[in-house]
Amino acid sequence: VQLQASGGGSVQAGGSLRLSCAASRRMFTNNGMGWFRQAPGKERELVAGISWNGGSTTYKDSVKGRFTISRDNAKNLVYLQMNSLTSEDTAVYYCAAARTAAAASQKALYNYWGQGTQVTVSS
Repeated sequence: VQLQASGGGSVQAGGSLRLSCAASRRMFTNNGMGWFRQAPGKERELVAGISWNGGSTTYKDSVKGRFTISRDNAKNLVYLQMNSLTSEDTAVYYCAAARTAAAASQKALYNYWGQGTQVTVSS
């Protein structure tokens, strides 16, 4: 297993969750990383991306100011802090590694995927 996501759960609207993704060292060192989500009946979409050193990030417009992506290269971990959650954020969330060191916004640039973790926000 190369990527392992955790931290999902059920929360009321307005609440917070923090997702974590553990990556193998070989994959982690030079890769941009991202968090995606997929709601039932919808396409998988990028939520946030981060460059290899954390110096650059990119976000889906609807999560800007509410979600924060970060990484700890010493621990091979990527985080997604999610605040002010709404029912629209309900989805399965996936972490992914990009084949570029940049904060990639295109799904096609991600070539390694972890299993998903469910986030359910009730109103």
